[in-house]
Amino acid sequence: IDEVSVSSTKIRKALLEGDVKTATTYLGYPYMLTGKVVRGKGLGREMAFPTANLKIPEDYKLIPKTGVYVVSAVINREQVFGMMNIGFNPTVAGKIKSVEVHFFDYSGDLYGETIRVNLLYRLRDEKKFESLEQLKSQLQQDKSHALGLIAQK
Repeated sequence: IDEVSVSSTKIRKALLEGDVKTATTYLGYPYMLTGKVVRGKGLGREMAFPTANLKIPEDYKLIPKTGVYVVSAVINREQVFGMMNIGFNPTVAGKIKSVEVHFFDYSGDLYGETIRVNLLYRLRDEKKFESLEQLKSQLQQDKSHALGLIAQK
């Protein structure tokens, strides 16, 4: 592609660096994560950013670099967009790596459902905030940025 030989090694490297744009170009479609929605701590809901916590069944599945991503999924035959965090939730002293998605304009119950999430863009690295209020403020900025990128599609 564009005179670059594509290999699975280059695709994996791009994903591990969080470069979903390059991975999408090499694959010809967005990289996807599929998982079952499981219960989390409920912190996202408390901050008005409820999340679908994904349990990825395959331990060999490559999980991209920690950070915040713009994603899409098909839920009940409707395309929905959102933002996904891959990481350890350092603001709340998380210890286990998680994959959680906040869908924009969706409020249904997804517990127990298996969903496939397409990674579209990477917004930023995961970081520790001094308070939940600062985290919530950043999530609002992330949402605004994500909606701008989606509108350009």
